[in-house]
Amino acid sequence: MSDGQRVLDPAVRGSIERFFAEEIPFNRFLGVRLVFLERGWVIASVLDTAAGASAFSELALGDRVSTVDIRVDDLRPARLEDLYAEATIKRIGNRMGVTAIRAYHASDPGQSVAEAMGVYNIRRKHDR
Repeated sequence: MSDGQRVLDPAVRGSIERFFAEEIPFNRFLGVRLVFLERGWVIASVLDTAAGASAFSELALGDRVSTVDIRVDDLRPARLEDLYAEATIKRIGNRMGVTAIRAYHASDPGQSVAEAMGVYNIRRKHDR
């Protein structure tokens, strides 16, 4: 995907950021915020949130995503410092999406704390 294809419309990005912060009770309770969002790639603070946001970045406004399965491999203990999650789309279809996710400390981005694969159900607005 070229850099021009990665850029999200600011209104779409804002809508996704607000949705993740305000409309998902788990995120609201934890205070999860999207820090960076482009089409197909995102940095956030929770693996599942990062993967869901990544999937949302490929969908139309009004489409919904829900987690079907996420498998996490914990590679090393997390430290009491900022932890980031990075998710990339492996495949996005009409009904399902697959993402690869990794978590790392801000102080050591080259070393993963955890890696995961997530599978997401996609519910298109026009199919409801």
